[in-house]
Amino acid sequence: MIDFHSHILPAIDDGSFSLEETQEMLRMEEQQGVRKIIATPHFYADQKSVGDFLTKRQEALRQVRELAREHTWVPDILAGAEVYYFPGMGRAEMLSQMCIEGTSLLLVEMPFAQWTKDMLKELHNIIEKQKLTIILAHVERYYEFQRKKEIWNQILELPLYIQVNAGALQSRKKKSCIFKLIKNGLSVIMGSDCHNTTSRPPNLEQGCEILSKKFGDSVIQRIDDLGKRILEEYEAK
Repeated sequence: MIDFHSHILPAIDDGSFSLEETQEMLRMEEQQGVRKIIATPHFYADQKSVGDFLTKRQEALRQVRELAREHTWVPDILAGAEVYYFPGMGRAEMLSQMCIEGTSLLLVEMPFAQWTKDMLKELHNIIEKQKLTIILAHVERYYEFQRKKEIWNQILELPLYIQVNAGALQSRKKKSCIFKLIKNGLSVIMGSDCHNTTSRPPNLEQGCEILSKKFGDSVIQRIDDLGKRILEEYEAK
């Protein structure tokens, strides 16, 4: 499996606080059958410069890859970022530096508020003008804020991918949203959004069990195949 959303890099955001905790999280991922992890630390354009973020991410990544050289069981790690939406991001050339390593795939976290036409326009510009492919982070977490579903529907109709959190499948309300997205045939991939080993641990295995019970193993295979395909298809040229 591929974990498309994680805060597993040490001491860079509100995720893992140390290399030791990262190692424990990596072990948990490996034991659940995860073979590739996208490391997506938070990036807030109004709080940190691109240069500072990339420098800190590179150092954290270096530590983890050193760990991988010492332990063959460590899953492959690809650098990425969870970029929080900001006005003007459709024109922000730095976004390409936030894409998943070696690809044109960008994980975007949307506001926890009613989505607007301006947000739709910014996402459209990222796709059409910057030629980047958006993965919307933990989509199920925004649904309750969408009193007016018109923009929600228009955004989900864009040529993008939808990432859902495995842990959300343990919430009745969020589980219902995820089931609906899958039933509607949308391009769903999964991530753990893990932050630590206790309250928000790696949990793709548990999420897969819930989906399999509802839809059968074919849905898990479909999600896994889609994840592998898009990493190959959107390799940055």
